Amino acid sequence: MNTRREFLIKSGLLTAGSILLPSYALASQKDIAYGVQLYSFRDAMLKDAKGTLEQIAAIGIKKIESARSNKGHYYGLSPAEMKDTCNALGMKLTSGHVALDDKFDKTMEEAVAAEQEYLICSSLPSKGQTVDNYKKVAEAFNKAGERCKKLGLKFGYHNHEYEFESENGEILYDVLMDNTQADLVHMELDLGWVIVGGKDPLDYFKKYPGRFPLWHLKDMNMTKKESTEFGKGGLDIPTMMAHTKASGVAHIFIEQEEYASTPIASMIHNMTFLKKL
Repeated sequence: MNTRREFLIKSGLLTAGSILLPSYALASQKDIAYGVQLYSFRDAMLKDAKGTLEQIAAIGIKKIESARSNKGHYYGLSPAEMKDTCNALGMKLTSGHVALDDKFDKTMEEAVAAEQEYLICSSLPSKGQTVDNYKKVAEAFNKAGERCKKLGLKFGYHNHEYEFESENGEILYDVLMDNTQADLVHMELDLGWVIVGGKDPLDYFKKYPGRFPLWHLKDMNMTKKESTEFGKGGLDIPTMMAHTKASGVAHIFIEQEEYASTPIASMIHNMTFLKKL
């Protein structure tokens, strides 16, 4: 395993004019322990999971949320290997994006072995932009939440933009919120997709206080409808960070799917932006 200094040198970040990583890595320990959704590093994780996790740790990330891949939920690592690798790097495998499907029993078993806290369903298990379908999904989520709770896990859901469409004057995301039990279904609010959906996260913090223990902190290019580096898009991040208590957030995962240059460069930009807040 490469040392942190070797990584900085190889990636060109440790130069005479750019000695900033040590300072903000230390600052992250004093402030919020930010996490990252590993879909941000999807290609690198598939090529070299352990090496990529080392790079992520080197820039001050403290929490990890995994995502499904063609090598499984942990990019070819076993649940125990994923947990141990994160722990050795000073990070905590906190959450993972999964599907609510016929393999959910195995998914839960893996999560228990990985000692993670959350299993987050990353897309609707049944399609249909109708109130009836969202009520059906809410019932399935409540049942999944019960199953997870028995194993010491927490089940949740991650939104995109389409949940904020309406049918007959009812916002579908609100239908989901109104028909899920707060103690069984823990919402991960993707702030970027909320604004793309034409809504304001602050309105949801007010309407459903404390219902969002997880965030995806994601800035969005509102013209292209795709993610961008912090401060370059339409999300008012300083205002969001001023309302963490109202939302009930305990875990903030940075996610970026498109990049100006590379995933690691974008994440360094994002961490620096947050430090300046």
